Amino acid sequence: MINVTFPDGASRAYEPGTTGLQIASGISPSLAKRTVAMVVDGVLADLADPLTQDAKLEFIGREDARALELIRHDTAHVLAEAVQSLYPGTQVTIGPVIEDGFYYDFFRETPFTPEEFAGIEAKMREIIAKDRPFTKEVKSRDDARAFFEKKGEAFKVELVDAIPADQDLKFYKQGEWLDLCRGPHMTSTGKIGTAFKLMKVAGAYWRGDSTKPMLSRIYGTAFAKQADLDAHLHRLEEAAKRDHRRLGREMDLFHFQEEAPGAIFWHPKGWTLFQTLVAYMRRRLAGDYQEVNAPQVMDKSMWETSGHWGWFKENMFKVQSAGDDTNDERMFALKPMNCPGHVQIFKHGLRSYRELPVRFAEFGIVHRYEPSGALHGVMRVRAFTQDDAHVFCTEDQLAAECMKINDLILSVYGDFGFDKIMLKLSTRPEQRVGTDAMWDHAEDVMTGVMDAIKVQNGNAVTTGINPGEGAFYGPKFEYVLRDAIGRDWQCGTTQVDFNLPERFGAFYVDKNSDKVPPVMVHRAICGSLERFTGILIEHYAGHMPLWLSPVQIVIATITQEADEYGLEILAAARARGLRVEGDFRNEKITYKVREHSLAKIPVLVVIGRKEAAERTVSIRRFGSNDQTSLGLDEALASLTEEAVPPDLKRAAAAGKVPVAG
Repeated sequence: MINVTFPDGASRAYEPGTTGLQIASGISPSLAKRTVAMVVDGVLADLADPLTQDAKLEFIGREDARALELIRHDTAHVLAEAVQSLYPGTQVTIGPVIEDGFYYDFFRETPFTPEEFAGIEAKMREIIAKDRPFTKEVKSRDDARAFFEKKGEAFKVELVDAIPADQDLKFYKQGEWLDLCRGPHMTSTGKIGTAFKLMKVAGAYWRGDSTKPMLSRIYGTAFAKQADLDAHLHRLEEAAKRDHRRLGREMDLFHFQEEAPGAIFWHPKGWTLFQTLVAYMRRRLAGDYQEVNAPQVMDKSMWETSGHWGWFKENMFKVQSAGDDTNDERMFALKPMNCPGHVQIFKHGLRSYRELPVRFAEFGIVHRYEPSGALHGVMRVRAFTQDDAHVFCTEDQLAAECMKINDLILSVYGDFGFDKIMLKLSTRPEQRVGTDAMWDHAEDVMTGVMDAIKVQNGNAVTTGINPGEGAFYGPKFEYVLRDAIGRDWQCGTTQVDFNLPERFGAFYVDKNSDKVPPVMVHRAICGSLERFTGILIEHYAGHMPLWLSPVQIVIATITQEADEYGLEILAAARARGLRVEGDFRNEKITYKVREHSLAKIPVLVVIGRKEAAERTVSIRRFGSNDQTSLGLDEALASLTEEAVPPDLKRAAAAGKVPVAG
């Protein structure tokens, strides 16, 4: 007999080979009916699988979050059956679950088009309505190969040949259609439901190799409930409106061109936005961090010592010396990260334990090769700026430094309007450097910090563990922020490093006059400042808060008779430090309003004869049709105060700096 333990702690004895379905049916027929899969010792499995040894068992229904991946996987199989039913001769290849959905790659002489989706979806609903069971079969390699060869499925034959000899070849069948698949699946096609949609089609080379056939990739998504699908489609629609690439054009922020792939051409307004972000970050670091700057190009020996040349060189841009002197022909690399340079600065001169912690920050431009297909606006580029910092401290100082970094990160995110943060602790991987004692200490420290963060921040910060996902050199925190439409973005990190200081021979002299390698903490808040700028554009849908907006105010005249007054306002506003432009063109005011609304200008100051005579202004806010009339001095004072960055407002409230001026 085998012992099966259930989530409530109860356990029962069963004959070896009893299936999950038999166990569920024995407990309750209704339980068996609503169960779509099971979790055995933490692993998702087919409900029809037999249990052969003692195990912890949990049954899951299709509403369970863990079933969503199965729903999408099953939908991909139904998509493949529908396509082959409607378009005989189409070959199937692979159809994995991905974030927010799934895709399936097909080989067909004529690529699919979105116009064919309606017919395919109708066929899928027909298959689902038949509620055919998913059944698993195991075939020998020869039988599997012969099966696919007979069907003319050359890609599947190649997949069979690629499966390691010690692995079973599993097939899943739904009615008469079957596919090579690792599984698991739900109990039948009917469990999928109808909350699915085909989204788009794209070309994809077989196995990602441009020398191999081009396939037609159909993307889709599926959810347990129609309401969830509707919400997802609404988010996608909203995300399209917020796409930073479109908004970047409308707001005249930046552009890209083929002569510099993965590099940004910042326009004046975009560069103002970027530098406003940098200036804010500099102020937040003042007093705690020393800003440094390490060379952009360093000899490859530096990267060999750090270890990057061994595992990251394919993503590094190499630079060959062009000197006439053959003795000067050296291999260099554009830096992909700042940390080795910061270790060199720490090493320069003798460091005492009394100096620690030492905190270096750099807004360092780094270069990393990304495949052209992976480039995405300012979100994923080949040249970007990190708000990078490295803290060199003792083990005893580690907890306080991690907490200090956390408080700074959460405060920065709050200033940008992000109030829902997920903090994940990634623990030691199997392959790592450093002693177990070092890892024990670092993980204990970070666990304690995470517990304190939960207490300090309540529901604003949720926490989790990523077992085994730490870097090879130390555990790390990952900060994930949620934007205005519910998307998650991983931005900040705090990484403990036992490796780099020792590799470079960095040390400090402790109180016993011994040379001790410092603990190195890598810290980023925004991560890539370019990517963070893109996140901000999409989070605010281009409607930046006044302090962050590249152009804060446009003064628009209704008539040329108000131009002189407009110039006076322009000068007065600029004298107060406001970023303001004048629009004195001989155009209708409705045209001007429409144009500046498209550019997402936060404040439009409208003036005509009446305003000039009374020395007032009419203020129109982006997104509103209402206008507010104020006296000039009152309006400028109000807008000046509103434009003060949040960190300076806090400082002013504490009596440290003036708010305006």
